[in-house]
Amino acid sequence: MPSLPFYTADVFTSARFGGNPLAVVIGGDTLDSMTMQAVAAEFNLSETTFVLPPAEPGHTARVRIFNRTAEMAFAGHPMIGTAFILAGLHPDLAEATFEIPAGLVHIRIERNADGEPVGAAVTTPQTLTLGEALEPEVIARVLRLAAGDVVTTTHPPMIASNGNPYVIAELTDDALVRCSPDVDAFRDALAAHPQEGGRFSVHVYCRHARTLRARMFAPLAGTWEDPATGSANAPLACLLLALDPGREAAVFTIHQGIEMGRPSLLRVEARRSADGIAATLHGSCVQVMQGELTL
Repeated sequence: MPSLPFYTADVFTSARFGGNPLAVVIGGDTLDSMTMQAVAAEFNLSETTFVLPPAEPGHTARVRIFNRTAEMAFAGHPMIGTAFILAGLHPDLAEATFEIPAGLVHIRIERNADGEPVGAAVTTPQTLTLGEALEPEVIARVLRLAAGDVVTTTHPPMIASNGNPYVIAELTDDALVRCSPDVDAFRDALAAHPQEGGRFSVHVYCRHARTLRARMFAPLAGTWEDPATGSANAPLACLLLALDPGREAAVFTIHQGIEMGRPSLLRVEARRSADGIAATLHGSCVQVMQGELTL
């Protein structure tokens, strides 16, 4: 039987068993999408990546990203974690360019004084795009909150994306702790506000200056709650910068996964350019497991 090496890493943490776990499968270019999806479901993590030969020789790899139920165009912690694993296999790797469905992702490897990889920084493949605004009652229903728990003084709940769309809403500190997803309400919200790929993923946060606490819920995609979501915190940081027109850049420290017992730490820099607002995600990683996948 053919076999492929795999590795797992905890991403957005420097402590094993914190952050967001990721499975990285090296190879698999002969596998079809259905098999890749079955492997991702077997790992049962937020995401699993497959590292394939690049289409362009100058790039590092083509990377396919799967959550428990579907392939994704972009996701933050899989980019950082995959680069971290490859950096451990290739000691000279300092920068990486990944080909993904959302475009090209450029990554800088972060190493310690001994040259060992400790994390990575990834720039989003797309600039910020904003979609429709939603009523606070929609967020309240899907998370079993009251409409008054949703803060609208800075912005209404709205869809934002840097390659992967999320509904982003600000909550009170108390409400962030009380969130409890209602799957039927999520289905109703998706029917009323259809998104590409049949997703209705909700990223909520509370803010104290440049320090944020966040939670992300995507039960319709098989992720009841995510410990750390780079592709949601990137548009969150970009949105906050967009609402501050006098500033060219802003750096946010974001804590996620606290309520799950998997504390995660993200540093996100949003920056304006002639093309729009993009974000760079910084995160530490820890390797946890390795083995062989037999197919």
